Amino acid sequence: MPACDICCEEFLSEADLKTHLLLSHLENEMACPLCSLSGVSYDELSFHINTTHVENDCQVMDATASDSSQRTSNDRTLQSPTHEINSVRTTENCMRAVSQASTHSPGHCQVNGMPAPNTGATLSKVTSSKVNSSPPAAATASGAFKPVRTTQPLSNCLEKSWEGEHEHRKSKQMRSSLPNKVGHFPCPMCSLVFSDCFILQEHVESHLLDQDMAEGANSGVGTSTVACSRGNLRLDSTRYLCPLCSLSCSDSGSLQEHVDLHMEYDSTSTAGNADLNLARRLQEEEEHKWKEAETKRESEEFKKLQRQFGLDRSGGYRKQMERNMERAVSRGQMVPAEFHRKKAEMRESLASGMDDGRSKTSGLMAALYRHYQREVSDCAHVWLCAETDHYSSSEGDKGWGCGYRNFQMQLSSLHKMEQYNLLPEAVPSIPRVQAIIEEAWSQGADPQGASHFNNRLQGTRAWIGATEIYAVFTSHSVKARIVDFHKPTGPGDTHPRLFEWIKLYFSHSSSRSARLPPRIVQTSLPPVYLQHQGHSRSIVGVEQKANGTLCLLLFDPSFAPGEMRRVLSQDTAAAMVRRMRKFPGALKHRQYQVVAVEGELTAEEKQSRILNSRTLCAEKIP
Repeated sequence: MPACDICCEEFLSEADLKTHLLLSHLENEMACPLCSLSGVSYDELSFHINTTHVENDCQVMDATASDSSQRTSNDRTLQSPTHEINSVRTTENCMRAVSQASTHSPGHCQVNGMPAPNTGATLSKVTSSKVNSSPPAAATASGAFKPVRTTQPLSNCLEKSWEGEHEHRKSKQMRSSLPNKVGHFPCPMCSLVFSDCFILQEHVESHLLDQDMAEGANSGVGTSTVACSRGNLRLDSTRYLCPLCSLSCSDSGSLQEHVDLHMEYDSTSTAGNADLNLARRLQEEEEHKWKEAETKRESEEFKKLQRQFGLDRSGGYRKQMERNMERAVSRGQMVPAEFHRKKAEMRESLASGMDDGRSKTSGLMAALYRHYQREVSDCAHVWLCAETDHYSSSEGDKGWGCGYRNFQMQLSSLHKMEQYNLLPEAVPSIPRVQAIIEEAWSQGADPQGASHFNNRLQGTRAWIGATEIYAVFTSHSVKARIVDFHKPTGPGDTHPRLFEWIKLYFSHSSSRSARLPPRIVQTSLPPVYLQHQGHSRSIVGVEQKANGTLCLLLFDPSFAPGEMRRVLSQDTAAAMVRRMRKFPGALKHRQYQVVAVEGELTAEEKQSRILNSRTLCAEKIP
C-alpha cells in the first residue's frame, strides 16, 4: 500500500496519495476568495469553503434559478460511489484553481483553471443574518448594482447546488478523518488562543458577523461590502481607539493587547509607588523615633554631666554644707547645738571671704624633710617644694572641690614668698575663689572657659581645672605655665616624660648652687598643680631611687586632716608617705596637665598673656 513519506499515512491507491500530498502538505499559503481567512493549510481551506460558504451559494442559487427542483431530482440519481469520487476530484480541481488564483495578479481571477477578466465588480459576502440576497442582475433603488459573486455562470451555480450539499457531507467526513493537529492558533482579531483551527474559524466568523452588523448599523443597510484584492479581504473604515491614550489600532486584538499593556504598567506603577511610599513612611517614622530617642539620651547625659560637674543649679558650697549638716543631725551624728554653731561659723567665714582653716594641715614639708633624713636610705635624691599647707575637702565641697583645694595649697606656698605680694593676703574660701575666677574672666582672661561656665561660678558646684588656675595667676601678675602631656610616652600607658619633667622642674634651681647637690633638697619652688580626668592633686616633691626610678609625692585633697597629721608623727610618717608616693605605673590616665609657677609678670607681659588667652594653647609633650 502506498504511504506518505511525510506523515507515514497509508492509502489505497496512488491517486489518493497524490490527493493527500496536495491537500495536506502544500506549502503555498492559502487564502479564501470569499472572506478574509488566510494562512491556513489546503485541507483547512477546503473545509472552510465547503462548510461556511456553501449555504450562501445555495441561497443565491435558490433566488436566481427556476429549475432548482429539477436539478435536485436529477442529482439524486447520481448518488453512486463512482460519482462521489468524481465529486471529490471536482472539489480538488476547484481548490487547485483557488490556489492558482492566489498567485496571479490582482487584476485577474481564475475559475476552474481558466482566466477570467476582472470586470470591476467586487465579491460580496452575504451576512450570516440569513437575509435573502437579491438576484445578481437586480439594482437598488438608487440605481447602483448590489455586488454579488459573478465568477461563475448561473448554470454552473445551479450545477454546483447539489455538489455543495454533497461536498458538505463529505467535508464533515474528511474533518472527522483528518488527524488532529495539536498546536496553538491565536485569533488575529483578539487575544484568545485555540488548540483547534476549526474552532478558531468559527470564532473568527463571529468577529466578522459583529463587524458586519456594526457597519450595517452605521450605514443604515443590513449588509456591508468589502473590497476584494488578490483574494484577501481588508477592512478600511474600522479603527479602534484606545480609551486611555487615544491611540488608533487596526483591529480589536491589537487594541486589547495595547490596553493590557496600559493596565499592566499602571498596576505595576501603582504597586511600586505604594511600596515606595510605604518604605519612605516607615523610614521617616524610624528616623523620627531615633531622633527622639537620641535627643532624650543626649538630654539625660547632659543633665548627668551637669550634676557631675556642678552645673545643675542645685546650689554651691553653702547649700551643700547646710544639707550635709542637716543630714548628720537627722542620723544622730550631730546634735542640734553643734549644727547651729557650725552653721554660724560657716556664715561668718563666707562673709569674710577667708577659709576657716578647719581642713588645713600645716608643717608637713618640714616633717617630710626630717623623715627622709632620718629613715629613708634607698633614695639617691629627694627634691621637695617650699613649705605648703594641705587643704582637705570638707562637707561643703566633697565630690567637686579638689581644684579649689589644690589652688589653696599653691596660694599657701606663694604667700610665704615675698615676691608674690599681689596675691590675696590670706587663703580665700571656696566661694571667694569662685569670685576671684570670675574677676579674672572679667579682665579678659580665658574667654572660652568663661563661656563654658556661662561666666558664672558662684553659687554652683562647678569643677575647675588647669585653665582656670592659669587665668587667676595671670590676672594677679603671676607667671604660670601649662604643660599638656596629651598621650602616654611609655609602656603600659605610662608617662615617663611627665616624671622627667617634674624632676627637671625641682632640680633645676638646686643644681645652680652646687656641683654635687645633696641627697635631700627642699627647694623654694611652690608645688605643681596636676590635673587629669575627674580629679586633681598637688605635686610637692619627687624621689629618685638608687636604680634611677622616679616617683612623685602628691598632696591629695581627698586625704582627711586626720590622715595628713600622721606625717607629723615619726611613728606614722612612713606609712603615710607610702600613700603619698606614686610611681609611673600608678599614673595611667591618658592625659595629664600641669600648672607650674615660674615667677612674676610685668604689666606688659600680663596684658599680652590676657590677649593670648583668647586662644589659649598649652605646651604639649611630646
